[in-house]
Amino acid sequence: MQQEPPRIDSHSIGDPARFLSLADLQRGLAALPAAPKDRGRVALIVRRGAEGVRETLDRCHLSPDAGLPGDAWSRRPRSNTNRQITVMQIDVATLIANGQPLTLCGDNLFLDLDLSAENLPLGSQLRVGSAMLEVTPTPHDGCQKFRIRFGAEAIAFTSHPDLRHRNLRGIHMRVLAPGEVAARDLVEVISRGVAGG
Repeated sequence: MQQEPPRIDSHSIGDPARFLSLADLQRGLAALPAAPKDRGRVALIVRRGAEGVRETLDRCHLSPDAGLPGDAWSRRPRSNTNRQITVMQIDVATLIANGQPLTLCGDNLFLDLDLSAENLPLGSQLRVGSAMLEVTPTPHDGCQKFRIRFGAEAIAFTSHPDLRHRNLRGIHMRVLAPGEVAARDLVEVISRGVAGG
């Protein structure tokens, strides 16, 4: 009999046996192949549903008003569009999770694309599936939940001064134009913002 996957929600914690040291995370990062810079793919779509339960979606509709419908962002009063969609680079998320479910990260989109500030300065616009998204100025930093899911060393890794420009914890985006997004859809950088702007 196949075992049900564990329920992941906003109260879920990580497995300390899976936490990697800062040195292991840095070694793992150095060993990753270079992520695509101009054209990549959607690897995973996650909605934070009622009670924070993580739902992996095959496809979704993104819109400027609703973001990802049914996600936690759309349930917040006076939602800030600078935090509308949370995005993480799939290979970095996989490294940090170290065998734990990627839904623990709490992000909406996991992309096979270089999310560094050099590659995607603020204001950069991407076509994700048929939707158009823009990188916002709000930093995506590790929080207490990220610490209890992946360990203190993961926070040190994503916020390390020598690595901060890589946006290893991810970035925030807003939806500029509505569209459908499915797993394995193309992600294309349409325009890049001004670095440091």
